[in-house]
Amino acid sequence: MSGRNPFDMGDVRRLRAHLAQGVPRAQRDVRAVVARGALNIKTEWRQNARASAPKHAPSYPRSISFDVHTFGPDQILAIIGPDKSGPQGALGNLLEYGSAKNPPHNDGGRALVNETPRFEAQMALVLERGLTWW
Repeated sequence: MSGRNPFDMGDVRRLRAHLAQGVPRAQRDVRAVVARGALNIKTEWRQNARASAPKHAPSYPRSISFDVHTFGPDQILAIIGPDKSGPQGALGNLLEYGSAKNPPHNDGGRALVNETPRFEAQMALVLERGLTWW
């Protein structure tokens, strides 16, 4: 065992202190990234719907909204889409996915695809910031 350095508890204590501060900060940052991503998807979905919604559904784009829910410290969920209780919100499934007589618009799907790389990049930054401690 000669030649080995003794174990330094100072690094362990610094890591513990970093995690005690970093985890709550990362939880706040993740919630902010999810909320921003949901807002971006909602905004683009509305823009897409304005451009593609049929003339008989002028209120449909305004029915698109989002909610962010937190379940304990580790689970965050964003629900984005038409509010079925709002004006023309119940048309959401028909307009988004189509029917036997109507083609799908895929307005929300396109918005989600466009937001995914931005969302992933922001989540990577949160993770990187949380793991850097010295």
